[in-house]
Amino acid sequence: MTSARDASPLADLHAAVEDQRSFATGVFDDLAAGSTDPAGGITRDTYGPGEAFGHDVMARVATDSDFAVSVDKAGNTYALWETAPGAKTVIMGSHLDSVPRGGNFDGAAGPLAGMVAMRALRAMGATPRVNLCAMGIRAEESVWFQTSYIGSRAALGTLPAETYDTARRIDTGRTLGDHMAESGCDVAALKAGHVPLDPATLEAQIELHIEQAPSLVEEGLPVGICTGIPGNFRYPDAVITGVHGHVGTPRRFRLDAAMAGAELAVAMQRLWVREEDDGNPMAVTFGRFHTDDGFHGMTTVPGLFHFSLDVRCYDEAVLARVEEDFLTLVAQIEAEYRVTITLGERKSAPVGLADRAIRDGLHAAAEDLGIPYMEMGSPASHDSAAFAAAGVPMSMIFVRNENGSHNPDEAMEIDDFLDGCAVLTAYLYRTYCA
Repeated sequence: MTSARDASPLADLHAAVEDQRSFATGVFDDLAAGSTDPAGGITRDTYGPGEAFGHDVMARVATDSDFAVSVDKAGNTYALWETAPGAKTVIMGSHLDSVPRGGNFDGAAGPLAGMVAMRALRAMGATPRVNLCAMGIRAEESVWFQTSYIGSRAALGTLPAETYDTARRIDTGRTLGDHMAESGCDVAALKAGHVPLDPATLEAQIELHIEQAPSLVEEGLPVGICTGIPGNFRYPDAVITGVHGHVGTPRRFRLDAAMAGAELAVAMQRLWVREEDDGNPMAVTFGRFHTDDGFHGMTTVPGLFHFSLDVRCYDEAVLARVEEDFLTLVAQIEAEYRVTITLGERKSAPVGLADRAIRDGLHAAAEDLGIPYMEMGSPASHDSAAFAAAGVPMSMIFVRNENGSHNPDEAMEIDDFLDGCAVLTAYLYRTYCA
């Protein structure tokens, strides 16, 4: 319950955040105006013109807001409010790239929320005991380079050096290093071990993001507070090789790659159901799942089949067990269908658990403001997991979004966004100002 002593600051805080409405809507409108894809939706391509446009918008509005703007050697953009020189920094932010033909809010809401919170606190006359920084992060959407958390891991010094030469953009075929250099990044320094953002200098990292699935919509709540981010293992370019055959070939003679793929998908669905029945939330996604367009046809038994697999779990032990079960299934299906399953390069990301103290503080902030919320695990990967892996305490705030993310019809309402910003601002005020 809010005390009489606290009522006035909270009322001032809510009003200060509400005063940022036109600022926030203007930034979202600017982003949409410059990154709308002629084919529909929003495209801000990673280490390409679209993402660069998003970072230019952030730098401009941060400068106009009188924050100190800088860009690191990986291209990440920072809007710093230095109120306590020599103190640690709270990073607030998310990515500014998008999937092809995605939505305008996925990612971009994060750095904007950080600037809204800083502007609101400054308008209140508050002076945080830490430095506050909104961060526009590069290259979170792994669809472009099929690699997780490129911008945040590059900043934190945890991106393997070989990634700059081995990861290639799916549409151009060019390396990550080439695209980064073209975007003005200092790839040589990063490969040599330069760390733009020392984790030891960070107090915390907090990311506001639209929800990926309509859980908050289902519950009728504007805000969610994250408990954790799933880890994953991925096989982006798996191939099943059998033998192309005539459509009339009897089953005993077939080495059917497509049927083997179908069997694998059904088996993984059954594994998923089993794990969730045992209380282990997870997700299995075959994002690519198709016969080879150079050979397939209505009257051909498929001898080639391509798929990608993304498996996510909230517990490292469960994730390891599921992958072991998956590899066992692969061996069984190879033997049964007399095919070869080549999984290709494996990629992974660790589970990221939200810091308990930050979670508790966000709960208290929401309750003080009277903003309804619920706790929820993130169904998706986020840069916050990279910060957690680097030893930085982190948490996330989710905002209601009816149509999911990676969708041109993302439906975040500005009222809900401002509620999420108010929770963030109140947390910062209660923890570092009051």
